Amino acid sequence: MFTGIVEDVGVVVEAVAGHLRVSSGRIAADAKPGDSISVNGIDLTVRALRGREMSFDAMPETYRRSNLEDLDRGDPVNLERSVRPMDRLSGHIVRGVVEGTALLEAIRPDGEAFVCTYRAPRELLRYVVVKGPICVDGASLTVTAKSEDSFTVSIVQYTQTHTHHVRRHPGDRVNLETDILARYVGELLDQGARGTGHGWIDDPSRTLP
Repeated sequence: MFTGIVEDVGVVVEAVAGHLRVSSGRIAADAKPGDSISVNGIDLTVRALRGREMSFDAMPETYRRSNLEDLDRGDPVNLERSVRPMDRLSGHIVRGVVEGTALLEAIRPDGEAFVCTYRAPRELLRYVVVKGPICVDGASLTVTAKSEDSFTVSIVQYTQTHTHHVRRHPGDRVNLETDILARYVGELLDQGARGTGHGWIDDPSRTLP
């Protein structure tokens, strides 16, 4: 589990089908084989370490749902180590399970901030709420606006410095993970509407103990 507070921007050393190698002195210094690292919001397991470089394997399913195949040598990636029980949850609950991708539609300055608008699939926008959280390439961001086919976030100065978001260009593809709490509520409501769910939520005559 992660918080969406990016700790370092690493650099891709190698990106081939099923394999990724990333350089990051800060993250690699504290990592060991078997650790979970969020790479652009994707929960990947460290397979091997060599100095500043971490090697990861990725399943075909991960490539189908993320922007991994877009990565090339020299590209920046947002990195975060998995959360520990004693850590502050400064962002929101992030699983590192990418659900799909979005396209950066526009980026513009807004005072000291940058406003980014992303065009996203409607099946994911369903779980996006104005003033609610969204994880974009591993960073926990707050939604400031939403339309039928897009959502907008504001990138504050700290996030500008500690992530690669303001280095992106319109047309770039980013990884999305929606709020897990919204997904659970949506699934329970869907089950109730279909009459396929189980438990007290499907029986209005029952109350919580």
